[in-house]
Amino acid sequence: MIIPIRCFTCGRLIADKWEEFVRRVKEGEAPGKVLDDMGITRYCCRRMFLSHVELIDEMLKYEEARRREGERH
Repeated sequence: MIIPIRCFTCGRLIADKWEEFVRRVKEGEAPGKVLDDMGITRYCCRRMFLSHVELIDEMLKYEEARRREGERH
């Protein structure tokens, strides 16, 4: 859903780096290089960035569809 504030394993603050990471990856940089440049070297923190899936927009679509369906009945 939303990137966690801290790494689940070590507790390091990571959420403040998420937007820069996403922006740079969308611009075509390699995710590993971006994490290196940002100083994220622990594999537990890197896992948080590389495995995160942004689902909030998808969830909102289903909620809107559910509301429309409720209005019809």
